[in-house]
Amino acid sequence: MERTKEEVVKDIKDVLQKFVAPVVDQHGGVVNYVDFDNGVLKLEMSGACSGCAGSTQTLQYGIENTMKHYVKEVTTIEAQDDMNSGVDPYLVDPYFTDWPMQDDMDKGMDYDTDKE
Repeated sequence: MERTKEEVVKDIKDVLQKFVAPVVDQHGGVVNYVDFDNGVLKLEMSGACSGCAGSTQTLQYGIENTMKHYVKEVTTIEAQDDMNSGVDPYLVDPYFTDWPMQDDMDKGMDYDTDKE
């Protein structure tokens, strides 16, 4: 028996909420449902996922495989970046923000903090 588009979309959104959101949220990412038609699921990569080079891998090997496993009607996934996302997709480690810039090191500046 063939399911209605509404039933499939409900399952897609459930999978996004239950399996995808917790994982991408760990890195500040968000994945939004856009559309589903004839087996093609369209998603929006937002937050830190928007513009991140790793989001392609996340989409292909994580989201697509998970979605195909739980929602058999999904045959392929396409994604678009959220151009209005104000999040920088590159993680900033607060422990390394005080490191000297390479240009300063090349100039011979001394950054030895152990000196008195």
